[in-house]
Amino acid sequence: MLIRTFGCAVYGIEAIPITVETHFGRGINFYMVGLPDSAVKESHQRIKAAFANSTYKFPGKEITINLAPADIKKEGSAYDLTIACGILAASGQIASENIEDYLIMGELSLDGSLRPIKGALPICQLQKKMIIDNLKWEYYNRKW
Repeated sequence: MLIRTFGCAVYGIEAIPITVETHFGRGINFYMVGLPDSAVKESHQRIKAAFANSTYKFPGKEITINLAPADIKKEGSAYDLTIACGILAASGQIASENIEDYLIMGELSLDGSLRPIKGALPICQLQKKMIIDNLKWEYYNRKW
């Protein structure tokens, strides 16, 4: 099953839409592709701990996370929640019918609570523009 969630990369005062694709396969591995930096790669450990300290379960499957577009560097821990929601939706632990309609960003604490992120203002400005233009995230991402 393939689940898409949406977040943003922030460069200066500009937010760029990022699609986070989550796919489950056979086996037990975790792969993250799409030019993530160290903090983004470490999200795997924060997500596992957050699930263990809450009511959610980290799936025992091969998980591939693609951060698209792949030519834009993804930095920071703000993708934790985007990735976690993709994993939860793909594993059927949360409803996935309308998940593609939302922008999801946040850093996860090890107890599962959320921490603030940098760049919230440009992200909100992009979200507002999308609402005014009546665009879906998937469509907007194709323009990049």
